[in-house]
Amino acid sequence: MADRAFKVLGIQQIAVGASDKVALRRLWVDTLGLTPTGNFRSEEENVDEDIVTMGAGAFTVEVDLMQPIDPEKKPRVDTPPLNHIGLWVDDIDAAVKWLAAQGVRFTPGGIRPGASGHRVCFIHPKGNEEAPIGGEGVLIELVEAPAEVREAFEAL
Repeated sequence: MADRAFKVLGIQQIAVGASDKVALRRLWVDTLGLTPTGNFRSEEENVDEDIVTMGAGAFTVEVDLMQPIDPEKKPRVDTPPLNHIGLWVDDIDAAVKWLAAQGVRFTPGGIRPGASGHRVCFIHPKGNEEAPIGGEGVLIELVEAPAEVREAFEAL
């Protein structure tokens, strides 16, 4: 592949889903000890999520505990249970442009503000004829890293 115009810095989040997030909280918060830090709800995305974290500073990783608002509607954030993986990227505009040129398929919606306020876009779980490279069954969120995260990873 041609020289990449961006860097993947690390994992920003993982998102797990269930029909009821109570069991997810029991595991991730009560048993494993992650820290609740927020909530996000979107009728359009059919998601009610609790945001919990581990780590510290620039190396904090979110775990989004998601359940569908309406289990009869799509998208179904609980199927598959590992909903998506979020990756910090240093330059989301360059990443999307370069990846699209390589044949990566993105979900509709383009680059937009995400639940945590960072600019995000999603690589589709499946490629198609027009854009044959997808996540091989996994939805992948690209998250533009803020300056403090970029600087922390550069210092490693």
